[in-house]
Amino acid sequence: MTGDPKLTHIDSSGAANMVDVSEKDVTSRVATAEGRIKMLPETLALIQSGNAKKGDVLGTARLAGIMAAKKTHELIPLCHPLMLSKVSIDLEVDESLPGIRVLATTKVSGQTGVEMEALTACSIACLTVYDMAKAVDRFMEIGEIRLVEKKGGKSGHWHKDDAAPVGGLGT
Repeated sequence: MTGDPKLTHIDSSGAANMVDVSEKDVTSRVATAEGRIKMLPETLALIQSGNAKKGDVLGTARLAGIMAAKKTHELIPLCHPLMLSKVSIDLEVDESLPGIRVLATTKVSGQTGVEMEALTACSIACLTVYDMAKAVDRFMEIGEIRLVEKKGGKSGHWHKDDAAPVGGLGT
């Protein structure tokens, strides 16, 4: 990290507060998060066939992720409510896991970023796959949920492949 790093949601007395974004410019902001859910090959085949007992696993997970992005401010205490202009959830079968890779992208024109909305959407999509297939596979593993890209706002464009500063993980 560079400079004097500070947590933006903590005030000078150490109390948690919502960041005041009223003076920030309204800009187009986009964030993408990824995650994965590993499972037994037989579970993946069942999901692909569309014959899961609870129905269309991937379609339901997509809708759950979209709904979760819209409710992020209700789940994460210091997130601002946002008027999202776009949420997309891509669920890709990956036989090499075996499992599903999830990519969630959120977009807004606003005064604050949409990283938490993308991360929440990705997490809930993965949890929904687990919920719908747990009857046949309790060994599923959700993981590697992370922000992969953000665009817009004062900090500009960031991608997970960008080099981290010496001595820190970056922001």
